[in-house]
Amino acid sequence: MKSIFLHFFICISIAIFSQETKTVANIDEYKSAIKKAVPGSKIVLKNGVWKDVALEAFGTGTKENPIVIKAENAGKVILTGNSTLKIYGAYIIVEGLWFKDGNPTSKSIVSFRKNSTQFANNCRFTHSTISYYNPEDKSINSHWVDLWGKNNRVDHNNFTGKTNDGTTLVVWLKGDEHVENNHRIDHNFFGYRPELGKNGGETIRIGTSANSMKSSKTIVENNTFKNCDGEIEIISNKSADNIYRNNLFLGSQGTLTLRHGNNALVENNVFIGNNVKKTGGIRVINEGHIIRNNLLIGLLGDGFRGPIVIMNGVPNSPLNRYHQVKNVNIQNNTIINCGPIEFGAGKDDERTLPPLNSVFANNLISNNQGNNVLTITDDISGISFYNNIVDSNTFTNSTLFKKETIDWKLLQAFPMPTDKNSFLVSNYKDEKSPLKDIVYADRDQNIIGAFNFNNLKFPQALLAKTGPYWKPKIVAPVVKIKEKEIEVEPGTATMASALKKATDKTTFLLKEGVYYIDKTKKISGKITIRGTKGTIIKANDNLPKNLNYFFRVQENSTLILENITFDGDNDTRVKYAVVSPDKENNGLYNLFVKNCVFKNFKNTNGGSIFKAYNGTLADTLQFVNSKFLDSYRGLNLSYEKNNFGKYNANHIIIHNSIFKDIEEFAINYTKTGPLMNDGKGNLQITNSIFSKVNNNEKGNIIRVRSIPDVVIKNTVIEGSYNNKTPIQLFGRGNKIINSLIYSSGFVKATNGAIKENVYYKNPKWDDKELFIPSEKSILRKENNTMETIGLIND
Repeated sequence: MKSIFLHFFICISIAIFSQETKTVANIDEYKSAIKKAVPGSKIVLKNGVWKDVALEAFGTGTKENPIVIKAENAGKVILTGNSTLKIYGAYIIVEGLWFKDGNPTSKSIVSFRKNSTQFANNCRFTHSTISYYNPEDKSINSHWVDLWGKNNRVDHNNFTGKTNDGTTLVVWLKGDEHVENNHRIDHNFFGYRPELGKNGGETIRIGTSANSMKSSKTIVENNTFKNCDGEIEIISNKSADNIYRNNLFLGSQGTLTLRHGNNALVENNVFIGNNVKKTGGIRVINEGHIIRNNLLIGLLGDGFRGPIVIMNGVPNSPLNRYHQVKNVNIQNNTIINCGPIEFGAGKDDERTLPPLNSVFANNLISNNQGNNVLTITDDISGISFYNNIVDSNTFTNSTLFKKETIDWKLLQAFPMPTDKNSFLVSNYKDEKSPLKDIVYADRDQNIIGAFNFNNLKFPQALLAKTGPYWKPKIVAPVVKIKEKEIEVEPGTATMASALKKATDKTTFLLKEGVYYIDKTKKISGKITIRGTKGTIIKANDNLPKNLNYFFRVQENSTLILENITFDGDNDTRVKYAVVSPDKENNGLYNLFVKNCVFKNFKNTNGGSIFKAYNGTLADTLQFVNSKFLDSYRGLNLSYEKNNFGKYNANHIIIHNSIFKDIEEFAINYTKTGPLMNDGKGNLQITNSIFSKVNNNEKGNIIRVRSIPDVVIKNTVIEGSYNNKTPIQLFGRGNKIINSLIYSSGFVKATNGAIKENVYYKNPKWDDKELFIPSEKSILRKENNTMETIGLIND
């Protein structure tokens, strides 16, 4: 009896001892403690900076007695440098850590696995923060959280300031151990993420294209997404049977995208755009989704970024393209002052399949800002429309929507329908209709929109407390940009490989030879591409379709091109050499070109050497000592059509450059609306040559419309024999000075525009190919008493 009692006492003592709280001050003490952890053990990390530590939280806890690793005081254990965390085993909880201002090199900061065979199940990462934890090399692709295994939870965390390539949080389904995982991602605050300028900037991605037909059953709920602008997909659904509910999207320039996979439930979410450009709602691809009881307000995105977007599909689509939308049910959503809903989005030669067997019912759309509420780009006979109401003065398709004037009552800033709107009681209901409204009140009547009549409650998405219980004071670190210099060899794809290594400030040194670009390239940061004599950039022949452009300059970026020949002559005809950011991306950008040649851009399907898309704005476009030869069009900044007072560049500067053998205009620079002398919009052309440009009767060689400040000085226009009016100047800020027009019509100047010392004479070339004037030419300074007209040696 005594022996049994002693044995019992020893077991109890061991259990009590092993479950004690152990405080550790460094990584060695931690490693020793975690190896001894048993169910109920608590390991406390002492306050302070833990630099370059590889924490592994592992063991086998139980539901009642998990193994807990926590900070001594939440938020005061700072992991920095190249620190990482791996969680694996069962019933492990990690809480209170702050990964801050690091320089990581690994592919994952927090990973719910040790390796490809050891995973986490029933584990939790909670009440922690990862902020501005980015590698110095922005091209490194990494994730902040990788979820593997099953039944894990990521909750009450703050994720702010991810700036490099890679999704913030990924759920993986590679392997049966991760299918039907039932993970929960809840009550997190996802903060500022700047636009990446390419794919891979999602905030959450669940699955991959390859595994998109697998069931994940992940729940994403009660999170806040604020200023998550990484890319168009804030959340990228790439698996089946996931739930997205009670989430708040604030001023985030993208959408919740049902990209791949089937049977997602999207309900009770709130999207508030705050009238920020490119803010969107829900984009729909694939089958079986239910989208209901969502509130969408002030989203200014259109196209793929509309409030609700139903995409077209690809016949026999591979997993990584666009499956046809089928059996999708969209009901009882409220959409207020947003951009247009879009049906059949993305229709082109590939995406030819419109949606099928889908329902759009009991949705309430209100717009008092004059915006279009609907865009239809393909056949919508596969969508059944029932009892959708529009409150707007804009044109509405009466076969799809019924027009009514809603009686609203404000709940603070949120409009709620009152019971005076009897027409909002719908007689349409199916098995997917919501039984409760967005605030979880019973739908005794089937009210159109997300709210019942006279609602006095806020949706959960607005009430959820997101982020850790301690409040991190996150300040973006002051980053000193390190300039990088990269040498690039000629060849196919060598330029593409080099661009992947770019930092925010990089100079690429191109040797003599041909550089083949087979895919369009987007430029972010301050990038210089500097060639030497004999450096040529062109596209390969035999591409599947024509290359749209060589380089796109992104918002808040600068591209500098020097000593390069851009050749658009391949069998599929490159459309543009350089383009602006994509349409409606109006953050400033710059393009500086020096000693470059652009030739053979002969794509007549809207092509040009440079194109500015509508809604974009360059601060400065500068072309110095450059040539534009044998092309269809030169610089095209004429796509602003509808928005009053819009234009595409603050300053265009052309100096000592040649435009020769251009079929249409050399420059087309437009400001919408009548001329407004507000000092914005400036074109300066000095000491340049325009030869054989737009040689037809009605075409302008330099086309300016409503640009308040145009100065053309010391410039030659010649050889456009059929042209009658090479330039039309309008207003006091427009002037042409000390220039020569020969066999190219006559300059027209009205409303105070100035023509001063304009010569209509033969330029008398000594070398007509190099545009060198003879000794007696009026172009020479000594013969015109003012300044050299035409090219000068800078």
